[in-house]
Amino acid sequence: MCEVSMKFTKMQGIGNDYVYVNCFEEAVREPGRVARFVSDRHFGIGSDGLILICPSDAADCRMEMYNADGSQGIMCGNGVRCVGKYVYDHGLVPGDRRQVTVETLGGIKTLDLEIQEGKVVSVTVDMGEAALTSGLPEDIQVNGQDYQFVGISVGNPHAVYFMEEIDSLDLERIGPGFELHERFCPERVNTEFIQVLDRRHLRMRVWERGSGETLACGTGAAASVMASILMGYVDDEVKVFLRGGSLRIRLDRATGHLFMTGPGAEVYSKAIDIPEEIYYD
Repeated sequence: MCEVSMKFTKMQGIGNDYVYVNCFEEAVREPGRVARFVSDRHFGIGSDGLILICPSDAADCRMEMYNADGSQGIMCGNGVRCVGKYVYDHGLVPGDRRQVTVETLGGIKTLDLEIQEGKVVSVTVDMGEAALTSGLPEDIQVNGQDYQFVGISVGNPHAVYFMEEIDSLDLERIGPGFELHERFCPERVNTEFIQVLDRRHLRMRVWERGSGETLACGTGAAASVMASILMGYVDDEVKVFLRGGSLRIRLDRATGHLFMTGPGAEVYSKAIDIPEEIYYD
């Protein structure tokens, strides 16, 4: 059996981990299949998905992302911060740059970089405007229970549920019912479960479409803050505590844009052999 060697870098943004491939140098065929293979935490590398860093005619680079189940994603807030770190730290943009642009299926994102000792330590992403996609709130029945949610799009779809506490939720059991609910078919939805601590702090757990529960979701944090603002629960700048760490989300009233600030980290770089059957039936 022949195999194809693929160089990669494992990166994570507050625990939301992806396998990144520099497609300025590498070519990845059948990325959906490759995503399923590398995401497997027992037989692959282990990740929430695959992100390709590609050349772009419209920005400094293009981010192409795939979920752990092989489906293509639109945007990933934690992922795009790591892309910004990668292109700077690996010299794909000049060293005097403090701002980079990344093309995504959710539009071109502008990233402001905080540099220390020649490396990116924090990234602020202009997430653009959020759009309300539901009632405020909207009633729904999931798994035989009544809930209310606020639908928010930040380039990808989110349904935000406010709860008294979130630690006891068995998301492995109930998560698919929210993701696959007929209200959100056929695209499915990312689902955020939010505990409001006070007007400047939220706690969040997330069930991501195509990946299940993850330690963090940047677009989900942005959507959750926007939903909380619309419901009158929080102020315009909020710290969101997720299972993998925290993010700061700020609404700029002048532009209507949401800004997300958080870290990104490189874990290691290596090469992996991709079985031939991943590429060829």
